Amino acid sequence: MAIDIGIAKKDREAVAKQLARLLADTYSLYLKTHNFHWNVTGPQFNSLHAMFETQYNALWLAADEVAERIRILDIFAPGSYSQFAKLTSIKEEAGVPEWKEMVAQLVEGHEIAAATSRDTIKAAEAVGDEGTADMVTGRLKDHEKTAWMLRSLLK
Repeated sequence: MAIDIGIAKKDREAVAKQLARLLADTYSLYLKTHNFHWNVTGPQFNSLHAMFETQYNALWLAADEVAERIRILDIFAPGSYSQFAKLTSIKEEAGVPEWKEMVAQLVEGHEIAAATSRDTIKAAEAVGDEGTADMVTGRLKDHEKTAWMLRSLLK
C-alpha cells in the first residue's frame, strides 16, 4: 500500500537523508560511549563508568527512534558500519585515551550530533514534516544537555 502522509516522496527522501546522518552520528556516538564505559580508568572510574552506561543506553534507544522515523517516511534506514562511516561526522577512537580525553571526545561528539540535529530540523521544517522536527528537537535537547554535563567535568 502506498504511503500518503501529506509529504511528497522527494521531500521524504530529503528528510530521510538528513535523518540518516543523524542516525550515523547517534550510532557512532553510542559505540564510542560504550567503548569508553568498558575501558575508563582513573580517579573518576565509578562515576564515569555509571554515567557512560546511562548515556550509551539512551543513545541506543535514540538510534532506534531515528531509524524508525526514517521507516515511517517509507525510506530504508542505513544499518551497517560501512554506511555509518560514510555518513557520520564523529571521529572513531581506536585506542584507549585517558578519562579526560574520553570526556572531551564525547563532548565533541554530542556537539556534532546537536549540529546534525539542527540541520535535520531545518530540512524537516522546510517540507512541513512536523513529526520529524518534533522528534529531532528532543534529540537536540538531549545532545546539548549531555554535552553540558560532560563539559562540566573538565572545568
